[in-house]
Amino acid sequence: MSEVKSSGFTEGKIYSPLIRFALPVLFAVLLQSLYGAVDLLVVGQFSDKANVSAVATASQIVQTLTFVITDIAMGTTILLGQMIGEGKRDQAGEVVGASIAMFAVIGLTVAVVMQFLAGGIASAMNAPQEAYVQTVAYTRICCGGAIFIVAYNVLGSIFRGIGNSKVPLIAVAIAAVFNVFGDILFVAGFHMGAAGAAYATVMSQALSVILSFFIIRKMGLPFAFHFKMVRFNGNLIRKVISLGIPIALQDLLVSISFLIIMSIVNGIGVVASAGVGVAERLCGFIMLVPSAFMQSMSAFVAQNYGAGKLDRAIRALFYGIGTSLACGIVLGYLAFFHGDSMSMVFSKDMQVVAASADYLKAYAIDCLFTAFLFCFIGFFNGIGKTRFVMVQGIVGAFCVRVPVSFFMSRIVPVSLFRIGLATPCSTFLQIVLCFIFLLHLHRKGIFQRRQM
Repeated sequence: MSEVKSSGFTEGKIYSPLIRFALPVLFAVLLQSLYGAVDLLVVGQFSDKANVSAVATASQIVQTLTFVITDIAMGTTILLGQMIGEGKRDQAGEVVGASIAMFAVIGLTVAVVMQFLAGGIASAMNAPQEAYVQTVAYTRICCGGAIFIVAYNVLGSIFRGIGNSKVPLIAVAIAAVFNVFGDILFVAGFHMGAAGAAYATVMSQALSVILSFFIIRKMGLPFAFHFKMVRFNGNLIRKVISLGIPIALQDLLVSISFLIIMSIVNGIGVVASAGVGVAERLCGFIMLVPSAFMQSMSAFVAQNYGAGKLDRAIRALFYGIGTSLACGIVLGYLAFFHGDSMSMVFSKDMQVVAASADYLKAYAIDCLFTAFLFCFIGFFNGIGKTRFVMVQGIVGAFCVRVPVSFFMSRIVPVSLFRIGLATPCSTFLQIVLCFIFLLHLHRKGIFQRRQM
């Protein structure tokens, strides 16, 4: 049986291996964004405002849960990367087994609990009355398939940890293709609205996971792994959790801050709700490059940290920032000056398009800032400083993003552009905190000691 190829990041050139690893991650993130956007696109073309608003609101809920799962799984990516960098491949299979056992329990728990909480969360988010039933239905259906969401993301974390970004790309490509056909069948064909989009999502993820397991079984792994290793290894689970939970808590609270903003916008009306929902989907594409570098940076830095080569990690950080910034300038221009044309892809209602374009102008500014922030987050995750990542994210969310958006929503006439400015304001503060922390680590001599 052949083995899945893993990439060694600790020797040779830096930029070209980083880019070769980041490109499949970029395409995977692109397909992931398409995966979520197709629901809104098809519902926007074949259903009404209420269903568009429902998908926009409920997908935020599902995304929040997915982010938490993905971030906890980042603990697996970091731990695997550091072990490979240290040359401890014999322990890698145990990490994978412990992660599978832990995340299986998490997936089943989410599937059950969210059936009871979906209605309350939709109410807390101030979902418009005409979209409430659809919002709850979408949430319950998607969360009912949480075990597939978990498996889907854990597979990706494992392979990114060993330096292979192609297998996660294959997995998300399979899911994206099935989701398109499912949306067309259930929404356009059977006119099931938001519920149809949710069924398509769950079925596509299930098929993706099943097919991915067959691919992995055929290709093998670059270290010994047997299903008897799938057990609750307390020591390894604690290590994964200690790395992943701060990242997950940070993203959870940041996502809650965006849910609060969505709740504020929902209170303005169904047009604003649908408009911001469309804009958020477009933002998934706008932030593709920095998101890809954030994930790639974590794996690249983790291996070099394990090998004691922080000089390579620092250089990779600045390479990532430079590349992300160049792309951010182009995407920011498109978002600011052509937001209406971009929004028309997801909605034929011109009121919704105008609302989306107004909100996107603020995100255009954030395109420049996230080039710095996301790469910093990937770097700090890679060296295991996940608690700092948690702190800076929470400070940005609740000391800037939420209060600024609330304040802006009280200014008459209400402007979605002003509300959206809360996001770049938060990102700017987080960048400042990252620079300060990087200087703090340098002055303490942590990088020099690690390389000795």
